[in-house]
Amino acid sequence: MSGQVNGRGSPQPKPSLNGAGGTEPLPRKPATGAFGKGLKPLLLVLPTLATLAPRWFHGGDSYAVCSAEGEGVYTVDATQPRVQCILVRGQHIQATGSLDDIKKLRSWYGSPLVTDTLQRVLRREAPIYFISDGSIVVPGLSDSHAHILEYGEASQLPLEGTKSVEETVTRVRNYILSNPDVLKDKTKWIRGGGWDHTSWPSGKLPSAADLDSDPVIKGRPVVLQSKDCHALWVTLEAMKNSLPFADEVDGGVVLKDAQGNPSGLLLDNAQDLLKQPKPTERDLQERFMTTVRDAHRHGLTSIHDAGLDPGSLKFFKEEAKRGQLPIRIYAMHYFNETADYFGDKEKPTVSADNRMSVRSVKIFADGALRTGGAALHHHYHDNPETNGFMRIDPAVLYDRIPKFHAGRVASSDRANGIILDVFESSLKGANVTALRPRLEHAQMMTDEDMKRLGKLGVIASVQPTHAISDMLYAEDRLGPDRIRGLYAFRSILDSGARLTLGSDFPVETMNPLSGFYAAVSRLSPTGESPHGPNGWFPEQRLTREEALKGMTIDPAYASFTEKILGSLEVGKLADFVILSKDIMTVSVSEILSTKVLGTVIDGKVVYGKL
Repeated sequence: MSGQVNGRGSPQPKPSLNGAGGTEPLPRKPATGAFGKGLKPLLLVLPTLATLAPRWFHGGDSYAVCSAEGEGVYTVDATQPRVQCILVRGQHIQATGSLDDIKKLRSWYGSPLVTDTLQRVLRREAPIYFISDGSIVVPGLSDSHAHILEYGEASQLPLEGTKSVEETVTRVRNYILSNPDVLKDKTKWIRGGGWDHTSWPSGKLPSAADLDSDPVIKGRPVVLQSKDCHALWVTLEAMKNSLPFADEVDGGVVLKDAQGNPSGLLLDNAQDLLKQPKPTERDLQERFMTTVRDAHRHGLTSIHDAGLDPGSLKFFKEEAKRGQLPIRIYAMHYFNETADYFGDKEKPTVSADNRMSVRSVKIFADGALRTGGAALHHHYHDNPETNGFMRIDPAVLYDRIPKFHAGRVASSDRANGIILDVFESSLKGANVTALRPRLEHAQMMTDEDMKRLGKLGVIASVQPTHAISDMLYAEDRLGPDRIRGLYAFRSILDSGARLTLGSDFPVETMNPLSGFYAAVSRLSPTGESPHGPNGWFPEQRLTREEALKGMTIDPAYASFTEKILGSLEVGKLADFVILSKDIMTVSVSEILSTKVLGTVIDGKVVYGKL
């Protein structure tokens, strides 16, 4: 009763439906065959058959999702990229094909062994849900680089979009005033994130004095993460128990004021110097569920969490053990270069329900372009005094990456070259397909390193929304020549490398359609770019098919799950999303107005409806 179904079938009359949730009444077909009605004595065993039949065949745990017209299901299956319907049985895709094909498969009334009477009593055929005109079905969407608990934490006090340091301080003040439990307890730690000094008129980094100048904020421990997550902006009260800071920090900077005292801004590794209360179990639960609700709403069924600290990893493992993970998580270990190598003790693990796997480690190589910490070959165009810094000694990379092999590394420009040197050295004679090394934030590379990326078989993990965020200031920072190597997605893909797409939320919006839009347009959400309406370096755009692959089958490959996820093929898990518009054909300007009508994981609706 299972298998791939091909063919379009004959045209079907359009059913009368209410949007995406309609079902078609099941037609009755007279029984035929050599036995005719001679099986009536078998009705004596009807109670047993009625119980077992749904399990043997399709029964109540099966359903089909179909386009009312045309082939509106994008399978991301190279042999059959578009079909009209998918048939789901339990957690899996049982068949794909035309409406006629699915109608035949979902029932068993054609068998000559089944009488008309048995038919009426036993039949529990799978319902068909029709998506509305213009809607499409795509495989479950994945985010290849994100931070789950950090998103939930930042959502408590979001600072994205503030246009000045004063507006940001006001938002913190209003948060305190609007939360009575925070207002009455001056010892309560206040956390938020998303501030971006590059969008402020002055372009200057903020300080503790900016926060402490407000009488409502002064004397409270406030910790605000930057948009790129490479800087902390804190109050004097928040720093109090961490002082004195070290004068020198490997891979980080403690900014000082005119008197030589800590200014309240900690960059990259210096962030680890701040002593903060550990989150409680309740804190973690609240942060997690905040992220999950938004993820389901945006059509995400799988998230690659790029760097879980021990406490966060323990939390997710315990949730997985209890069977309480409502979304798939591909977990990357947080790397601690001073700790013992843990690979001998902790082997790759996958939860029984395929909701969580742990089989990689993420290593930070350098900082971020936005805050001036990205390690460049040459000095910054707008700051000749620095070319950024490495967050880790290359000697450590040469020691650890051969042990981890599948290590995940975040880097840019000079750091990318160093990382590829290490990969090239450590991967000699290795089965790269089995190891699947990844270069996270493969955002700035020389032409030579792009070609080497493809030759080595290293997966390039990129974030398209970073491109349209950074395009507004990046050329000032890098100059007119080096800017061409920034977010060169087409060049990376043409090198033979595999691209897997993410958002880096909470750094950028979680919405995967924003990443899709950025990848195919290289335009701001309002349709603008420094290079005009065709996009910023338009020759680096991806096709829509490439962008969809980068959010489905490619992240499945990057997380070792391409055999069960990433496309709508027979036997794979039934993770899929219903979108209100056909993002593969509508105008670019319509992509961002597309809504998620339904999100399905393991065949069950977790958001919206069928």
